[in-house]
Amino acid sequence: MQRLTTIFVSFLKIGMFTFGGGYAMLPLIERELITKRKWIEQKEFLDLLTLAQSVPGPIAVNTAVFVGYKVRGLRGAAAALLGTVTPSFVIILAIAIFFAGIRQNPVVDAAFKGMRPAVVALIIGPVLTLSRGMHWTMLVVIAASALAIWWLDWSPIWILAAAAALGIAWELTMAKKVKGEK
Repeated sequence: MQRLTTIFVSFLKIGMFTFGGGYAMLPLIERELITKRKWIEQKEFLDLLTLAQSVPGPIAVNTAVFVGYKVRGLRGAAAALLGTVTPSFVIILAIAIFFAGIRQNPVVDAAFKGMRPAVVALIIGPVLTLSRGMHWTMLVVIAASALAIWWLDWSPIWILAAAAALGIAWELTMAKKVKGEK
């Protein structure tokens, strides 16, 4: 059984060294949990990501809570949650205190402009990882969903609800086919 301090420190490192939000944290979470700590398997990680995306809240925080709970129950979930949010809380607090005075500083502005491409790359990485092994039809659904959100201004909530309904219908249809073949 994992120690709570190990869970806390693992997620604290993830929270401290990731910029760009939850999706940018996913490669670090994956490396820490699957490769280094071996707390969960790759398929289980993908299932947890799906679950984390389906509930309200940031994906990295939700993933941390689910993994912490799986590894060590309610206390593990609390340790993972605190580890993930502590760095962001401290950074946001410091920014709130000092940012108004330094926002117009050219060095600060240049740093933010320089970080943008890196943040985009950190978001694209997990997308490519998650799409590995998917059937080409799923990639078409992903592209169609993204285009509907960006160009048609459809709500992501309706896209997710429709995708869930279609997934359930597909699985029920497949289950009936398998049952009928027996």
